[in-house]
Amino acid sequence: MRGRVLFLGAGVGGVMAANRLARLLQQELHDGEVEIVMLSETDTHFYQPSLLYTAFGEARPENYQRPLRRVVVPGIQVVTDPAVRILPDERVVLGRSGKRWEYDFLVVATGSHPDLDSIPGLREGAHTFYLPAEAQRLRQALDDFDGGRVVLNVNVPHKCPVAPLEFVFMLDDRLRKAGKRERAEIVYTYPIGRLHSLEPVANWAAGAFEERRIRGETLFNAEEVDPVHRRVRSMEGEEVEYDLLVVVPPHRGAQVVRDSGLGDKDGWLPTDRQTLKMKGQDRIYVLGDATDLPISKAGSTAHYESEVVARNLAHELRGEAPSSLYDGKVFCFVETGKEDATYVSFNYRNPPQPVRPTATVHWFKLAFNEMYWLSLRGWV
Repeated sequence: MRGRVLFLGAGVGGVMAANRLARLLQQELHDGEVEIVMLSETDTHFYQPSLLYTAFGEARPENYQRPLRRVVVPGIQVVTDPAVRILPDERVVLGRSGKRWEYDFLVVATGSHPDLDSIPGLREGAHTFYLPAEAQRLRQALDDFDGGRVVLNVNVPHKCPVAPLEFVFMLDDRLRKAGKRERAEIVYTYPIGRLHSLEPVANWAAGAFEERRIRGETLFNAEEVDPVHRRVRSMEGEEVEYDLLVVVPPHRGAQVVRDSGLGDKDGWLPTDRQTLKMKGQDRIYVLGDATDLPISKAGSTAHYESEVVARNLAHELRGEAPSSLYDGKVFCFVETGKEDATYVSFNYRNPPQPVRPTATVHWFKLAFNEMYWLSLRGWV
């Protein structure tokens, strides 16, 4: 046996899958029979869920990043050489350096990326918590906010599907504790006919919104932001004025996928829902946000998918048939304030059923934020 597995992307999915594979093939790596190479755009790994807490002044981005070489297990070669083109027929990936990276198996874990230029006026008129610098800018805006209308405009697709709900609940809690809630209005807009893409979550959110006096506007697809007059216009002809606008921007797949002509127009790769192989490509696996699967783009999705990808790659490199299948499992904590949280767990067969928020679940979420680095290496 001799083979090279090439990983594109060093986010949660890529790192977890590579670490799991390295542990499964520890002896083969030691003997030089297998190579695991990871191509990354950066030499650091960042814990993205921390940005929600950054926006509320409860985290700092620099505390949630680590050198990439410290979060991968021994035996994995980490190279900072962003991929610019995938050539499946040649089993080659072209790096920005000009090098041709050959592979026997390819794992595409290139993630999803917020597009702040997809809606005219969005970059100039809105804040977001999906990027480190923007989350810090939002923190200052929230510190300065003393009353008026806060609009959270949600666009799809986006990663971390419950994060918009978490934001409005945490904002409501913050304003109440600061004595500002009576002079503030919170408006949440969503592009389909309910408050969330998952119907049980939408039904639960509707009750919570009514209880907290959060106004929900559905069937609202943002077409333009007017930063001068502070208005958001929708494709449906609606218009909402704001004093503070926070957006969940539309996300797109990686540029390398689009430039390679492999995915759809937004850069999502056609992926088998159980094997996680790219459709039509027996030597390419896809995981995390890069897939076109109709499931949540979330860290836990990538976590569970990484187990399947690693086990099947180990089988294939040993000349065995892959046997693990992904069942669509997702698990997400949902902050419902600054002291309580709930969670949703679901898969392809079973829809989510949010449970009553408790302080215990909130503390579990905070504990996981700190234990993430152990999870990344496969220790918990």
